[in-house]
Amino acid sequence: MKTMKRLFYGATIITGTGTTIADGWLVVEDGIIRYVGPPKVDEPGTFDAMTNLRGKILLPGLVNTHTHAAMSLLRGYADDLPLQQWLEEKMWPMEAQFTDREVYWGSALSVVEMIKSGTTCFADMYDHMDQVARVVEEAGVRACLARGVIGLGEPAVVQGKIAEMTQFAKAYHGAANGRITTMVSPHALYTCPPEVLEQIIAISEELDLPIHTHLSETKKEVEDCWATYGKPPVLVLEEIGLFRRPTHVAHAVHLTEAELDLLAQRGVSVSHNPGSNLKLASGIAPVPAMLRRGMTVSLGTDGAASNNNLDMFEEMRLASLIHKGNTLDPLAVSAEQALAMATVEGAKSLGLDAVIGTLEAGKEADFIVVQPTQPHWQPLYDPVSHLVYSARAEDVLDVYVQGKPIMLNRQLTTLDEERIVYEVRQITNAWK
Repeated sequence: MKTMKRLFYGATIITGTGTTIADGWLVVEDGIIRYVGPPKVDEPGTFDAMTNLRGKILLPGLVNTHTHAAMSLLRGYADDLPLQQWLEEKMWPMEAQFTDREVYWGSALSVVEMIKSGTTCFADMYDHMDQVARVVEEAGVRACLARGVIGLGEPAVVQGKIAEMTQFAKAYHGAANGRITTMVSPHALYTCPPEVLEQIIAISEELDLPIHTHLSETKKEVEDCWATYGKPPVLVLEEIGLFRRPTHVAHAVHLTEAELDLLAQRGVSVSHNPGSNLKLASGIAPVPAMLRRGMTVSLGTDGAASNNNLDMFEEMRLASLIHKGNTLDPLAVSAEQALAMATVEGAKSLGLDAVIGTLEAGKEADFIVVQPTQPHWQPLYDPVSHLVYSARAEDVLDVYVQGKPIMLNRQLTTLDEERIVYEVRQITNAWK
């Protein structure tokens, strides 16, 4: 079978390794990056295709490390409420009605939004996960997926959820030409009793898969944990043994210094969700303290019902600005750190940094092309600074995963956006 060798040339290439290459070359062969750097004059005429990207910026695809994709169907359904009331009175009753149809079309809507805003990989925790995987395969994106488990209720129901989680994790790890990887996901300590967590930890060990869970999102969650266990969530999870497995936690807003030290020692990665945490008034995670400890901190949007979008450019900007304001330190989270959180740190969080996250020879060709010609880009002194503080989702022109275009000139190549929007309207109009 003939190999396909393609040259992308002329762009300003931000590799994600600390190097920016003006008028750079990116050579992709069968979905793998073979070369990134200045023009190679000794290699003319050897390409099957050549793409001129002069005046544009090329960078690694963005990685959204915490989503609930199907919740796009509930965008704007219930806003301006505290988390527990929002979950228990609004979200969970609606989600209980979701079938394969709702999860498929809701996830498809989210994937359209993510592709159009430069996200090439996302981590998702939900139910009916075979439908999310179906969307991922059809769209050509990359995802780390898990069937989330809420361990409350009848034992038989809980065991059924755990069985579904296990079966899904086994069946889909490595699917879609390796673009799908899996995790196991207890929803949170406050929704999973210790015996459920212990069972999921054992499954994580058996399948050699990491754990994705919510942690210390709200002050009330932490206070309830103290009332129940006499200690904060991190110490409870440490005693149960969760952190002996590779663990990725979402939120991590309300933590003591001792908890931060323990998470750092255990190598736990954190998905910082600034937009969702602000909107739900959950608080501001101590990200600068995490970074000082050398922790892996990435960015996530959470579901579109609590954000209310999946725009990683917005999350980068928020992640930098809120910590400057909160600490009165303009160096708290730099533009370089925010961009890294959205790319290479996201890949590390999901165990994919050997595959994606930076543009280097040997890695898979997941990258995006940004058009910096709009007034909000002018004058262009520093592309990294502008990507974090000035850029918008609409500036993304092209999106590639494994070297294949899934959006060109803002037109999706794998999904029918018009059909997806129509189906979502059909579903949600029936609820009104």
